[in-house]
Amino acid sequence: MITRHLLISGRVQGVYYRESMRQEAEQLGVTGWVRNLADGRVEAMVQGSDSAVAAIIEWARRGPPAAQVNEILIAPADGHFSDFSRRPST
Repeated sequence: MITRHLLISGRVQGVYYRESMRQEAEQLGVTGWVRNLADGRVEAMVQGSDSAVAAIIEWARRGPPAAQVNEILIAPADGHFSDFSRRPST
C-alpha cells in the first residue's frame, strides 16, 4: 500500500475533473480524496497498491475529456483512507 500527494495544474477546474477522478479511483480500488484549490489547481491524495496508484496517476495526467493537464507534482505521503471522496474547495 502506497500513498501519494498530487498537485495537478492546467485547465482542471470546471471540467468535471474531481468527480471523474472519484469515479476512476473507485473503479481502480484507490482510496483518498480530491479537491479544488483557490489557485486553480486540483489537489489529491491517492492510496492503494503500486499498480492502482500508478494507474490513477496515469489517468490524472489526462483527466476527463474537457481537461488540459499541464503538470502534476507527485510526492510520497502518509495517511489512511477507507474510501475516495470529493472534499470542499479551499
